[in-house]
Amino acid sequence: MAYEYNLEKQHAKGKLHAIERINALCDKDSFMEIYAAARHQCTSFGMDKKDIPYDGVITGFGTINGKKVAVYAQDFTVQGGSLGKVHGQKIAELIKKAIEVKCPVIGINDSGGARIQEGVDALCGYGDLFYQNVRASGVIPQISIIAGPCAGGAVYSPGLTDFIFTVDKISHMYITGPKVVKSVMFMDISDDDLGGASIHSQKSGVAHYRCETEKDCYEKVRRLLDYIPHYAGEQSCADDKKCKFDAKKKAKKITEILPENSHQGYDVREVIDCVVDDESFFEVMQEFSANAVVGFAKIEGKSVGVIANNPGSLGGVLNCDASDKIARFVRYCDCYGLPIVTFVDVPGFIPGPQEEQKGIIRHGAKVIYAYSEASVPKITVIIRKAYGGAYIAMCSKHLGADFVYAWPKAEIAVMGAEGAIGILYAKEADPNVKAQKAQEYKDTFMTPTIAAQRDYISAVINPEETRARLVQSLSVLEGKTNADVLCRKHGNLPL
Repeated sequence: MAYEYNLEKQHAKGKLHAIERINALCDKDSFMEIYAAARHQCTSFGMDKKDIPYDGVITGFGTINGKKVAVYAQDFTVQGGSLGKVHGQKIAELIKKAIEVKCPVIGINDSGGARIQEGVDALCGYGDLFYQNVRASGVIPQISIIAGPCAGGAVYSPGLTDFIFTVDKISHMYITGPKVVKSVMFMDISDDDLGGASIHSQKSGVAHYRCETEKDCYEKVRRLLDYIPHYAGEQSCADDKKCKFDAKKKAKKITEILPENSHQGYDVREVIDCVVDDESFFEVMQEFSANAVVGFAKIEGKSVGVIANNPGSLGGVLNCDASDKIARFVRYCDCYGLPIVTFVDVPGFIPGPQEEQKGIIRHGAKVIYAYSEASVPKITVIIRKAYGGAYIAMCSKHLGADFVYAWPKAEIAVMGAEGAIGILYAKEADPNVKAQKAQEYKDTFMTPTIAAQRDYISAVINPEETRARLVQSLSVLEGKTNADVLCRKHGNLPL
């Protein structure tokens, strides 16, 4: 069905039109629209005289990188992209069909919110949509692009999806907008400061990717789909053509990353880049909680999920935000059968009243729960520090890791030597004696050799061996099944 799209109206706001967005996202000439003839049934407030093309949302199927996807795009030029009953039903039906045909759903959100003229019928449209979001969770990937306003109940559909992409200057998400905030809280605040792209990528953790332009956004979505299975149970195939690894260069580099001073930070991404296929690491939530790094990568052309403590920020400690970031990513990988590779350099859970009052116990428990529950191949590499409960939480053997490797200078203990001696020899005044005892503690209790003797470590390996070990381990674990299935509806995740 042909339409006269109001492209100029969107372009004047520095935004693409809904159909342009779909065409920029999908492979050329691949999009097939469905439910194009759908119209609202509202007769109140003069709505009976309004013809709203496709009820303000374009829905259909296309391909990205040659693979099938379901796509919907709200059209802000048609009744403000507002969601009424039929509008919501169209999206809900699209998700339902995507579940049946096993393909990802990508939603491009640009809407003024619920269509007020339709009253409770508009809310029903949201309800139908939310229900299908939940049905699809863990079955097919769901990706949300915030390409305009997204307010009130509208934010909860993206909030239920797996990945949220935002774009600078045009993305806005909030439960209540600036006008309501001003009337209720007597506070003047801009759209950007309340719920702009940077707010949700850096502070709230709602967004997984922040993009400079719409073009950049659609390119990133296409790239993401190259890493993830398109439905639960899809067997990922190695892309040998894209598998490149400069073994000689990386082997030299990886031995030079760790500082001589164990209290000094470094960027763990350098370690990751030395063991995954060249330029294949695709980070998720890069700007949020920098003390933890998560993302997708390729090893021998096959996709894996990568999780790492990052000593370059807050010493790599686990706090509330890092715990949530790690736990959610572990659960995503487990849903879709992606092996998990964890790099550990963690001095513990963060101390102090601020994080305790935020609930570090509850948030930290999510990491333990997620790793314990995950049945995909799990490989852990202890780079440097693995202290206390954080050692257990970061995919130790005790939580079901298939293989745990440690570098020779790794330290595995209840706490650092200085802290331990400070407790054990609290009454000792001579600093030389304390220093001697600290060294004895390191040699006696903290070396990876001791952990290996107790069967907690699969092998102590040199840094330059890490890539080869991961390749061999992933090969061994290919086809791993979960033999330990308990009879229960589901566990009670400490949300």
